[in-house]
Amino acid sequence: MKKFLLLFVAMLTIGFSAKADHDQVITFNQLPAVAQTFLKQHFADKMPLIVTVDWDDYTVMYDSGEKVEFDKQGNWKDIDCRSSLVPAALIPAQIKTHVNATFPGTSILKLERNRSGYEVKLNNGLEVEYNRAFQVIGIDD
Repeated sequence: MKKFLLLFVAMLTIGFSAKADHDQVITFNQLPAVAQTFLKQHFADKMPLIVTVDWDDYTVMYDSGEKVEFDKQGNWKDIDCRSSLVPAALIPAQIKTHVNATFPGTSILKLERNRSGYEVKLNNGLEVEYNRAFQVIGIDD
């Protein structure tokens, strides 16, 4: 019962904050087909908590804490796994190699893709930014 109440309060909170940001709550089936396929392939064992859309992207939040953002075409932009790891299949090989060699024993909790390249957040708190050629262009702690 406690878990249900907590989940209900979380959904209300997310719902109110979504409305404040002009996000519209939608169903999973209203996501672009590309996004649905991506989520079914990489997050099949997770339960979506809420799906929202705003003027430039879609956001899917899971009951286990993961959040995935997509552009209007359904291509992923941001994968934030907070309490778990970004699925290994989604991490470009060059980034995996660099992280494993430079930061041994760390894991990637967040992966963001944008026009200039990629940004990853590691479980040790570091954020590493890569350009499109997978060269490191910045490290923040």
